Amino acid sequence: MGFTSTITDRPKAVGHERMSRGTWDGGGENGGNINTGLRMCHFITLTPGAAATAYGMAVNETLPYDGSAVTIACGADVDGYWQAWGY
Repeated sequence: MGFTSTITDRPKAVGHERMSRGTWDGGGENGGNINTGLRMCHFITLTPGAAATAYGMAVNETLPYDGSAVTIACGADVDGYWQAWGY
């Protein structure tokens, strides 16, 4: 199946930045790209699903990241939630 991500809250203004939220499905992979819908991502949080709490996750980009596809690394088949800030 492969890694997939879905935006559940499209980017919207919050203060002087924009915020978007979504989910990812590991699909048997050790990571992949999260499309945040932002042009510039300043900050992103990753929260694993309940069954994946033993795995560490990392953003595999230098923030702020110029682009919407932020690469993450996680354990095989880890699903979770993300929240990104930027513009």
